[in-house]
Amino acid sequence: MLRISDTVTIQDWELSESFTRAQGPGGQNVNKVSTAVELRFEAARSPHLPEPVKNRLRRLAGRRWTSDGAVLIQVQDTRSQARNREIARERLAELIRQALVAPRKRIATRPTLGSQRRRLAAKTNRGVVKSLRGRVEAEE
Repeated sequence: MLRISDTVTIQDWELSESFTRAQGPGGQNVNKVSTAVELRFEAARSPHLPEPVKNRLRRLAGRRWTSDGAVLIQVQDTRSQARNREIARERLAELIRQALVAPRKRIATRPTLGSQRRRLAAKTNRGVVKSLRGRVEAEE
């Protein structure tokens, strides 16, 4: 069981892990030991996440969201399989925690009178600068 917050926990049946050989340097260890972890969370079928959280999770996961509604997290940071498992679970928990936070509604505000005047003054000054860039007439 993976504890996300006080209200949300993910059951073990929703998670599946597979181990493969990691890429990159590591000597004989990388050729012999399957240390890379691929953590799969069936997010779309999860009964523990409300629908708005699933939608935010889909947007946050990006390419890690599969077509069948699962989140794939791949970790091959360390040479230890156990540590890679911990890192993958931490990353998944952090991703779900971010999705749990609902964005605040934007309250429409009007620009202040001072900001409007500053903007118009800046536009006037810019127009003056541009008008001075024209062809210079020779005075005779």
